[in-house]
Amino acid sequence: MWTEANGVIGAGYEGKDITTFVEELTVWKVRTVVDVRLNPISRKKGFSKKALTGALAEASIDYMHMPALGNPKDNREGFWLPGTPASRLAGERFESLLDSDTATEKIIELTNLAAQQRVAVLCFEASELCCHRKYVLARVKERLAALISS
Repeated sequence: MWTEANGVIGAGYEGKDITTFVEELTVWKVRTVVDVRLNPISRKKGFSKKALTGALAEASIDYMHMPALGNPKDNREGFWLPGTPASRLAGERFESLLDSDTATEKIIELTNLAAQQRVAVLCFEASELCCHRKYVLARVKERLAALISS
């Protein structure tokens, strides 16, 4: 059943500091952040895996890293140009990666988690239009809708 306490949202930390980011997650009642960066490192203070996990834990938010849902470095540039042929190609390539057995298992795991609690899917880009997480979110939301209607 869908309630205010479960579901899935996207969360990008571009342009934010760690304190603001965690406060926003708290307002959204997020209980788990699922990091879909291929490598959970960042030049931005507080957003590499260890520091992020600690900051989230202080706010009673769990952290999970799902590299199987990450976008390869050589496929990222196309996402920065929404509505272009490069963006469509990057999206198509990423969609094909999501069809792998490992990625499908992680989508199912993420869906099951989101059916029980509010989950934020994390990547860098502020706008999902410029990020692979929009494809992850679409698949999870599709599966959640099927769970709700059954």
